[in-house]
Amino acid sequence: MSLKDEIKELEDKIEELKVFSKEKNIDFSEQIGELEKGLENKYRDFTENEMDSWERIQISRNSKRPYTLDYIEILTQDFVELHGDRLSKDDHAIVGGLASVDGYKILIIGHQKGRDLDSNMFRNFGMASPEGYRKALRLMRLAERFELPILTLIDTAGAYPGIEAEEKGQGEAIAKNLAEMFGLKVPIVSVIIGEGGSGGALGIGVADSVLMLENSVYSVISPEGCASILFNDSTKAAEAAKSLKMDAINLKSLGVIDDIIVEPLGGAHRNLEKTAKNLKATVLKEFKRIDKFSIEELLEKRYEKFRNMGEFFENSADIVSE
Repeated sequence: MSLKDEIKELEDKIEELKVFSKEKNIDFSEQIGELEKGLENKYRDFTENEMDSWERIQISRNSKRPYTLDYIEILTQDFVELHGDRLSKDDHAIVGGLASVDGYKILIIGHQKGRDLDSNMFRNFGMASPEGYRKALRLMRLAERFELPILTLIDTAGAYPGIEAEEKGQGEAIAKNLAEMFGLKVPIVSVIIGEGGSGGALGIGVADSVLMLENSVYSVISPEGCASILFNDSTKAAEAAKSLKMDAINLKSLGVIDDIIVEPLGGAHRNLEKTAKNLKATVLKEFKRIDKFSIEELLEKRYEKFRNMGEFFENSADIVSE
């Protein structure tokens, strides 16, 4: 039995024992505690020895993983949600509003997925339409007007690719967000908390500091999509994931992100409070660092940050003339 299978078996045993304990009103806390200690050790071994990009992708897609509203509930005080793009409708795949974090006033925006079929249909599985990106831009302009820093939480498989979204200008809406976010005269911090899928992520992802939770992913294409194109076989997604270098460790080494936020062993869903605490500490640290820059320095550094991504040098000796 693989270590991954052992972990799954232990998780199932713990869950069954908890349910049985509740149904029969019998105290099994000591036995559950022992099993959970064993599970922690298994997770530690797995993280240190076996976890790769594909495993982290599975964790980022875990249905129990915390979403934007989960973090807002724990991180912020006095959250007031704002709705609509003032042009068409309110897109429930993106949420946003005014809040404070330990007295630090911000505007927060993020993708929101659902927990079951009904809520996922309501949230469109976290895939925003043009109305969602236009709502986000409206809120960001509001933040600039009132000199509020912006925090964005990214968690989407991608922008909604439906016919209606294309008819309403999906590409234009995302492109406009990219262009305007480079010029917003307030600090911006973005955190990939789950999936960071292509333009759907970038539509709220132009920031002075880009962070990733340890088991989140960020890529121009899904491993399944990449495998279908490269190998004509979507079952080779694990192989494609390695080539995409879409995990936090690889992306930090490439300079795409600025820092990695540590998650509890096994993923953020195993301890939301601890994950939220780590996220808050890192975000506030980044805002404090960015606040030192003048507006001119802020905008120049933001532009250069993204302009330098993908930069490479050629050795003239290696260039063969025709």
